[in-house]
Amino acid sequence: MMHSRKAVLSIGVSVLALSALSAPVLAGPILKIDDTKWISIGGGLRSSFLSEDKAAPNGTDRSLDFAVDSVRLYLNGQVHKDIKLTFNTEKDSTNNSAARVLDAIVRIEPSDTFNVWLGRFLPPSDRSNLSGPYYLASWDFPIVQNYPAQFAGRDDGAAVWGQAGGGMFKYQVGAFQGRNGASTSNRADDLLYAGRLTLNLWDPEPGYYNSSTYYGEKQILAFGLAAMTQKNGAGTAATPGDFSGWNIDALMEKTLGTDMLSLEGAYYHYDRGSVSDATLFQGNGYMARAGYLFNTKIGIGKLMPQVRFQSLDLDGATDKRNRYDLELHYVIDGHNARVTAAYTNDNMGAAPNTNIFKIGVQLQI
Repeated sequence: MMHSRKAVLSIGVSVLALSALSAPVLAGPILKIDDTKWISIGGGLRSSFLSEDKAAPNGTDRSLDFAVDSVRLYLNGQVHKDIKLTFNTEKDSTNNSAARVLDAIVRIEPSDTFNVWLGRFLPPSDRSNLSGPYYLASWDFPIVQNYPAQFAGRDDGAAVWGQAGGGMFKYQVGAFQGRNGASTSNRADDLLYAGRLTLNLWDPEPGYYNSSTYYGEKQILAFGLAAMTQKNGAGTAATPGDFSGWNIDALMEKTLGTDMLSLEGAYYHYDRGSVSDATLFQGNGYMARAGYLFNTKIGIGKLMPQVRFQSLDLDGATDKRNRYDLELHYVIDGHNARVTAAYTNDNMGAAPNTNIFKIGVQLQI
């Protein structure tokens, strides 16, 4: 999933200012129009090499595949001191890698306690979704997350959100399109409703989004509760059913001397009643992650080994699906520059285990 928050260059309107000014701001190089109006740009890239056993086209050899996982263009602007806009694009792997609208948000932000977002964006949901792929602690998005979305976790709708204590407590609630259309289960155009509450007991996490690790920049003890529901949001036009899902998640990050310990966990529950739907889970999911960032630099970066366990216990399934990830991150500049090596073992019960090796590179500006 995505953010447009970066440590970036701040520039004035003149060409000379491009090389002369530098400051941490919201996102990307900033073009200041006047005292109120400005535009910023940025970009993100994730590319990887993957090798999976028996996944070559012949069905017997290991696959050896390079991929561009994500290419994003970030555009943010302010038209009034209380009104901002966000427009982000993403590569659509299902459509010949064409650029597609990822986020298109009108952001009415008059205060900390009450803000309104309209357009396409991430609905209130779990920490992983609100981190997106660029701000996760792991390379791959968790398999246990199965909230409905139009594209890359996004949906069209509106949300009200606010925070207290600079982000010690946050609320987010909204209404979205969800599943809709004459050929779907939702012929009545019922909306999807989503909400999230977040409590931080140590350092705050300001803003609508969050990260799944802060690489030692914050001391975090955070708890989140999220839920989604949509009448006629599951099944088919002939046999519609209601969808509901909720989760709890927690993140603890604590510096130990100069190093940092990161612990994360989440529980998910999904309910689509008795209707059949291949796109939505029915049952429970679990995720637990532990990582340790060594503060000593090796070359230009720091090492962060971690392990992640995920389990899916779905109704009607003969066995649980268990997935183990062993990862080593080489953190150069937080979420803006890192390299990941990962080994994954995916256990599908009676089916043979799947073993995957992956190397990924992530860059943002």
